[in-house]
Amino acid sequence: MIQTLTNIYLSRPKEFNRFAKFAIVGALGALIDFGLLNLMRGVFGWDLLWANTFSVCVAMLSNFIWNRYWTFPESRSRKKRTQLPQFVLVNLVGLLINNLIVVGIDSLLVPHVGEPWSYNIAKAFAIGVVLFWNFGVNRLWTYRGL
Repeated sequence: MIQTLTNIYLSRPKEFNRFAKFAIVGALGALIDFGLLNLMRGVFGWDLLWANTFSVCVAMLSNFIWNRYWTFPESRSRKKRTQLPQFVLVNLVGLLINNLIVVGIDSLLVPHVGEPWSYNIAKAFAIGVVLFWNFGVNRLWTYRGL
């Protein structure tokens, strides 16, 4: 799937630009995600799974708004009540993948590097993996035909 998406981006500059915008929006989402994860876990002592879930959900809402108005502006002609559930469903699968990676890698790293390094390294890896899932599936389903 990654090879197919790579070929699409390289052969169509408009798609590459969309991916770049999606990545910029994702970077903003990542800042929100990292910030809230560290606040909830490091300052308030939340369990890692719940802190990660909360941070991802807030970042997901930010990403939806920015993607709707900037990355895929023509999507505003579609109803939010159709588009938002599609986006949320795709991102919930992304959240599951993210949580599995963060909790799994954290449990492997924490004895060696300790917190907060362990969950921040895990989070960085998870964001990189989920970026491709979220863009690919949202592009093919939520923003199909744009």
